[in-house]
Amino acid sequence: MKIYHKSTCITCKKTISGIERVNADIEKRDFFKDPFSETEFKKIVKMTGKKPSELLRKRDKMYKELDLENSKKTDIQIIKLMVKYPGLILRPIIITKNKAFVGKVDLKNLK
Repeated sequence: MKIYHKSTCITCKKTISGIERVNADIEKRDFFKDPFSETEFKKIVKMTGKKPSELLRKRDKMYKELDLENSKKTDIQIIKLMVKYPGLILRPIIITKNKAFVGKVDLKNLK
């Protein structure tokens, strides 16, 4: 299991400690210190089964600055912005087998 997170994010910390409590073997990566490549992030988005716009963190200041609420951007444009500004990415991202879960996750669903 892999978990992509921000080390200062409270939701990320809670999720990681919850996973560690059930002794799951996890590989952690802070994607603010070790950013995603565009190709890598596209694969993750595909694994979620969601559109890139559904993975946007609306509370991030860049979301407002870039006026993403009202702009008509393509999926590729959104992915490029998310890679450039990782604060726009909902977190944490948990990868199990070939599925990705994003944001607040019910740990019972990860089996």
